[in-house]
Amino acid sequence: MSGQADPDAAPTDPSAAAPAGLRPKVSSRGRTAVPAANSNADETDIPEFELFGAVGPRGLPPLTEFLDISDVDMMKKRDETNKIRHHTALYNSENLIVRRGQEFQVNVSFNRPYNPKKDKFALEFVIGSNPQYSKNTYIPVFPTEDRQTSWPGRVIRTSDNVVSMGVLPAANCIVGKYQMYVAVATPYGIRRTKRDKSRYVYVLFNPWEAADAVFLDDNAERDECVMAETGIIYHGSYDDVAERHWNYGQFNYGVLDACLYIMDRSEMPIINRGDPVKVARKASAMLDSRDDNGVLVGNWSGDYTYGVAPTAWTGSTEILITYARGKTPVCYAQCWVYAAVFNTFLRCLGIPSRVVTNYYSAHDNDGNLKSDIILDENGRIDRGRTRDSIWNYHCWNECFMSRPDLPPGFGGWQVVDATPQENSDGLYRCGPASIRAIKHGEICFPFDAAFVFAEVNSDMVFHSRKKDGSTTVVKVNRTHIGRMVLTKATGGSGRRDVTDQYKFPEGSAEERTVLEKAEAYSCGREKSVLPRGDVDLVLSDPEVGLGDDFELKLNFVNRGGGRRTVEVYVSGTVIYYTGLMSSEFLFTTPSVEIGPNASANESVGVDSKQYLKSLVEQSNLHFIVTGKVTETGQIVSAMKVVRLRNPKLTVKATGPGKVSEEMMATVEFTNPLSVSLEDVYIRMEGAGLMLPKSKYYRLITSGSSLTWTEFFTPQRAGTGRLIATLDCPALRQVDGEVTLTIED
Repeated sequence: MSGQADPDAAPTDPSAAAPAGLRPKVSSRGRTAVPAANSNADETDIPEFELFGAVGPRGLPPLTEFLDISDVDMMKKRDETNKIRHHTALYNSENLIVRRGQEFQVNVSFNRPYNPKKDKFALEFVIGSNPQYSKNTYIPVFPTEDRQTSWPGRVIRTSDNVVSMGVLPAANCIVGKYQMYVAVATPYGIRRTKRDKSRYVYVLFNPWEAADAVFLDDNAERDECVMAETGIIYHGSYDDVAERHWNYGQFNYGVLDACLYIMDRSEMPIINRGDPVKVARKASAMLDSRDDNGVLVGNWSGDYTYGVAPTAWTGSTEILITYARGKTPVCYAQCWVYAAVFNTFLRCLGIPSRVVTNYYSAHDNDGNLKSDIILDENGRIDRGRTRDSIWNYHCWNECFMSRPDLPPGFGGWQVVDATPQENSDGLYRCGPASIRAIKHGEICFPFDAAFVFAEVNSDMVFHSRKKDGSTTVVKVNRTHIGRMVLTKATGGSGRRDVTDQYKFPEGSAEERTVLEKAEAYSCGREKSVLPRGDVDLVLSDPEVGLGDDFELKLNFVNRGGGRRTVEVYVSGTVIYYTGLMSSEFLFTTPSVEIGPNASANESVGVDSKQYLKSLVEQSNLHFIVTGKVTETGQIVSAMKVVRLRNPKLTVKATGPGKVSEEMMATVEFTNPLSVSLEDVYIRMEGAGLMLPKSKYYRLITSGSSLTWTEFFTPQRAGTGRLIATLDCPALRQVDGEVTLTIED
């Protein structure tokens, strides 16, 4: 009908149809009196003079007779009391960095001696836009006991015209960058200092303070999980653990500002930034770019043309600084890169954290605690129907904090994971999930405890599929998933097995109780009970260098009193570390005869020419052997991940080994492959030693060597480590390191 609107038509947005120049400006006006503050970078201009009333016709009288500020000393040098007592001397920053719940000192110089009976002044700390006293974004600190706020203040001493003022930030205050002003009261108004970037104060979480939510009462653990600048991340496979050294660099110049920018970019409200639970959860989303243009772009394809291969990174500094400066996600990352950069973020802000590696980690996307493998009637794996995969290893973070949102006892170490796997409340993120809740099956507790529980507790279930499409469970392996959880030991370079923190021993009464509890929370599990067969299969553990030929040995053991024949299927595939197959390079079907109560061996030769052309960056070969016992119908199976050992870089450091005296680092490499390496990048860095540097080589022919030399000047004394990597499309994950001691 002409002239009438259709009542069923979708409503339209008038501004969408209007020309760009005529569209209304969208704001919070009309909804809130003051817009929400969600950026630490936003600053408010505080007036230098605030009148108590209207100015008279003759203006203000001279204010020289009243107290006036002549200088402010933030006591921010590395060797001064503030940074030493607050454990922030290692931060490479021009500003004062302190920890909440602990007093710091500021010296204020006036134009005359301070008289506490007559003079009134205060230190003002402001964070974000629209600072408000009620939201703890504006905090005045007074020197007298009769007037105190959430940040107590006191006069430590006076000397001539200088007042040494002690300030105690609340143990639960907002973490971030504050502007500090000094304000003096006169009869006519408040006079204060101008805004000055040299008076910024960074306030961090404080794991040394019992009142702080991140308090960690273990000196060795705290030193490792807050102060250690380098670490070891474990990869490889359960029975062939490999190490990757990483420079966290949480004290490097610009890293702290980059971490604050990450929270700004997430538009996290300023008032929430004192809660480590909220900070860790928000950051676990922001470390990945999928939802919110966060820090890192994940890539598991093997094609890293437009970025840096995940295996090429040596530390977090370059990634964080690049993101903060370019304001666009950095390419590329996989799980250990996410975990390592997240570790830097947490340690930089003062939250104790560490990287852990779970071997044979299940990715449970349906909550059934099962990874299903489909076999045909003869026992051969049906790759077209087997969809589930098990990561050879997966890295995540543990951070230490109290959990007032959970029942007592569930604080302490929490799992947080920045690798994008599944949605959590609409975003790709995971945690914090209480490790104690995971171990005891309390998977209803926030956040994402059920998902982490499945990563360490799922079963491998083998199904035999008949021609009519029906399936029967023929084998259940309850011990393969979550085989081992490792993290770096405190101090030194050893490793620590923390599997018992996540789960009770397999088959124990406690484990059965936990699984029953998990099932009560709708976390289903395979309950089939199958009789144990009389034939077992074990695969050898070959140590293989990249490009080597080798043999995979199959050992069959017959515990029965009759002869057994096994029709065997041996499949060798190149896989990504996530368990997904790249390509199959070997398939053979031997038949094995085993005598009564005897064993038999079968060897399968593997030619390097078969697998080299199909390798992906992790250089992992996956062998799955399945078979069917002719006499009994029993299904036998075994799996083995063979990690091809890459060549190493040789890293050397020469020179005086003293602070501020130049030294020389040398990286050496020889191409051991029969093919030339093209587009080769080498990276090197070391915390307190050398900022990230790189070198490009267009071609390294077979058998030829290279030597790269860089000069560096150590910035501080102590034990440090230079870490180097080599990366090219034909050869990934080549690294080396050297540890050196620097003297004053």
